[in-house]
Order: sequence, then C-alpha cells, then structure tokens
Amino acid sequence: MFSPVSLLTFVTLALGIAANPVIIDRSPILSIPLSQIRNITSGHNLVASNLARAQAFKDRSKAQGSAQAKRQTVPVTNELVSYIASVGVGADDSQFDLIVDTGSSNTWVGATKKYTQTSTSHSTGDSVEVSYGSGDFEGTEFTDQVTLSSSLVIKSQSIGVASSSSGFEGVDGIIGIGPVDLTEDTVSRTTTVPTVTDNLFSAGTIAENLVAISFEPATSDESANGELDFGGTDSSKFTGDITFTSKVGDFWGISQSVSYGSETIVSNLEGIVDTGTTLLLLVTNSYNAYVKATGAVLDNTTGLLKVTEAQFNALENLVFTIGGTEFTFTPNAQIWPRSLNAEIGGVAGDIYLIVSDLGAETEGFSFINGMVWLERFYSVFDTANSQVGFATTPFTTATTN
Repeated sequence: MFSPVSLLTFVTLALGIAANPVIIDRSPILSIPLSQIRNITSGHNLVASNLARAQAFKDRSKAQGSAQAKRQTVPVTNELVSYIASVGVGADDSQFDLIVDTGSSNTWVGATKKYTQTSTSHSTGDSVEVSYGSGDFEGTEFTDQVTLSSSLVIKSQSIGVASSSSGFEGVDGIIGIGPVDLTEDTVSRTTTVPTVTDNLFSAGTIAENLVAISFEPATSDESANGELDFGGTDSSKFTGDITFTSKVGDFWGISQSVSYGSETIVSNLEGIVDTGTTLLLLVTNSYNAYVKATGAVLDNTTGLLKVTEAQFNALENLVFTIGGTEFTFTPNAQIWPRSLNAEIGGVAGDIYLIVSDLGAETEGFSFINGMVWLERFYSVFDTANSQVGFATTPFTTATTN
C-alpha cells in the first residue's frame, strides 16, 4: 500500500488579457492539496522500477511511440516516490487520486476507483493505451469536466478511462503534464491529445502555457513541502534567477554537464528531467566514474550505493552545468534520507547514495534527473517557448537527509 504524506501545493494562475477584443478573466492564485506517496518494498525494487521506466522512455524514443515498442515485458513492481492530486471528474465532481507526472502527458482514471459517467461525460469511442515501463493501462477515451478546484474547472478535458491497468495500486491514475507529443499514438484515430496545461491555456485560465514545480526534501511522514504553478512562476519559491535551456526531444529533455570535484563525469550530454523517476540515473561510464571518485560500494541488501561515515564526510559536490549556469548538488543531497532507511530495507544510520546506473548510453538518454534532484531546485516546463528552466531554492543546500 502507498503511505501518503500530506503536503500543500499551489496552482498559480496569472491575470492576463487575450490579444483579441474579448476580455478573458484570468483567475488569481488558486491552491489544491497534494500528498506524497511512497510505494517502496525494497531498494532493489525501487531501482528496478526506475530502470523499467527509463527503458520505456528509450523504447518510445527509438520507435517514435509505436505500441509495440512501448510495451515493457519485464515484470516489475511499480515502486515510486511521487505526488498525487485529488482531482474531480464529471458533473458530480467525483474525486480521483492522480499521480502528477512530467514524464507522460495522458490524463486518465479508473485504476482503483471506477469511473462513472455523468451528464458531462462523452465517450469518443476511441481506444487508449499507455505503458510506463513499471505500469500500464488501456481503456476508452472520454471527454469530461475536470475540476482541480472550485475555481479551476476544465469543461471538456480528454481523459482515458481504464478497463484494465497494472502497477497503480492505491492510486486512481495519472494527470500528465509532459509535452503533448507524448500522447502521440496513444489514442486511436487521434494524432495527439491536448494536455491539462494546454486546455487551461487555450481557455484563457492561465497567462502562459507552462507549469513550474517546487519541492523540498521529505524526511518524514508529515511534510508540507511542495507547490505546482500553472501559467507562471512563484518568485517566493526560488532564489536568484531562473536559467532557461532549450527543450531536447519529445520529453522534458535538456543538455547538461556534470562534474564531481575536479572531474567531469557527464560532458554536455542529453537526458530528461522526470518527476516519475525517484533516483538520479547516470549512464554506466558516468556512474562508474562517480563510484570510483566517491569510494562507494554496491550494497547487496538495498541495491543502492553505500558509503561509510568517513567517506560521506569526504564527499564533494556534484555540479550540474545547465544553460551556462552551475547548479550545486551537495553531499547531503546525494544521500537517501537516513530517517527513511527502513523503507528500502536499509540499516538505521547507514548512508546510502541516490545515484544509480542507467545502463549503456542511448541517444538522448544519458541521464535522468529524478525526484531527488527536483527536490533541490525550482523547475519550469515551458511549452510555449519549448524550454526548461531551473533555479536554486532555500532547500538546495538543506542538510535534512
């Protein structure tokens, strides 16, 4: 079962005016509650689930989204650390707990709680099918009213209604905030499906077609530690300026270099930023360089790297260079929260690292900056300008782990 961790997040909507004579009333700041979920039975399974998701990304990219390529045939348990929103669907505002996912773009329900048609429901008659590597669903595509709050309602959002799903026990589906191209070939007779963000923008509800995310490291079962901003950025959640870099590929992809101390372990390679991946994944050559530099050893019990107290005290920063700006990932940011060691089958007080091996290099997938990375930086996913932005936060250098 998932263990929910309550946290509050805000959907920030700016005021604006449309370019034509019709004035559109863009709403002030709105908020919706989110909860963190952790479905972890062991560190080994967490790593396996992250790698299965990564393989699904690679397969989709290679085959340009063909249904056969998206199928992940290796049986794994969907282990994750992510965030859910309680989203209303239909005229009766029936509530569904949906994972907020930047690595996919379809919104769908019915994994646990079943969908019931109301007066706002309309079946398109089209089939829908998406595989995430560590889970999948198939069903029928509908359009329906989607309610994020009483003031934030999408009158006709395309959603999948699952007839079958796997890997989503304890949640009801996904709200996808990835690029719209990720919906290609997922719905029959349809090229792409507008995302929730697309529809909020086209309806004039938000000023810009972008979404921004801030989190902070969660180290207990009681944390209020996140915000989701639609249509603009919240300057109270980051420090300094936001650095933007061009989006690469179909996903929220970027180019970056990474150094450990004086050694460059990633040199201007392409990869993705993904809320649905928990760990920081590096291709084998980069991972091996990191292991050698830190002196870490692979722990057979958890499947994660492990360091001694002395090695932890000697850890150096990982420095990510993105868009010409250096983002420092501190030694504390590189370790699994020690208060949560039991969740990965670890020993209390031992020190485990959150860097894992992504495998052989594949074009466009030399790294995945997952949730552990996103908790340290403010991130902006800008559809209108096809760019991704990052800024430091008060939690970039936190020592809570």
